[in-house]
Amino acid sequence: MKIAIVEDNEILLGSLKLLLSGETDMIVAGAYSSGEDALKGIGESSPDIMLVDLGLPGMSGVELIKRVKEKMPEMEIMAHTIFEDKENVFSAIKAGASGYLIKGSSPREIVEAIHILHHGGAPMSPRIARKVIMEFQDEGISEQYILSNREKEILREIENGLSYKEIASKLNISSHTVHSHIKKTYEKLHAKNRQEALITARRKGLI
Repeated sequence: MKIAIVEDNEILLGSLKLLLSGETDMIVAGAYSSGEDALKGIGESSPDIMLVDLGLPGMSGVELIKRVKEKMPEMEIMAHTIFEDKENVFSAIKAGASGYLIKGSSPREIVEAIHILHHGGAPMSPRIARKVIMEFQDEGISEQYILSNREKEILREIENGLSYKEIASKLNISSHTVHSHIKKTYEKLHAKNRQEALITARRKGLI
């Protein structure tokens, strides 16, 4: 497999090049110290995998990943960086990275991660994988509180087929209040009508 390395630290760039060149099934097709140089070079070398530092001078690693995926969507990209914050992790993944490795990983971990990526996996440093999982868990928990208890109650009555007037009478509130709650519910669920609101609420486990 052909690999391109994008790293502005010349010492690390040399070390990575030496490491990967020593693998029998890997060829370093390009080693670049900036995103701009990488964009120019990979068009000719056509690597299978690109290892990208996110903290590059000039064009950021995330921007490079995005541009490369637009030009060469089949290329597998792995971020190799010191950044562990959610913003960088998810920006890189959304831009097109399928792997995320923290600098300081052992040579064997780097080689193994590249093999995993090449065979369709999504290698991540354990701490990064944990952050990704926790983010989705937190998102799932927070979605339960998108609607207030009253809004959920009214939505359930709509699901039962009651009219606004009937809901107002049953809950001992005015029709205007019911309408106001419904309007807010639609906005929170990004729904245009009651059918969309009910479908979204069911999907999110709100009713």
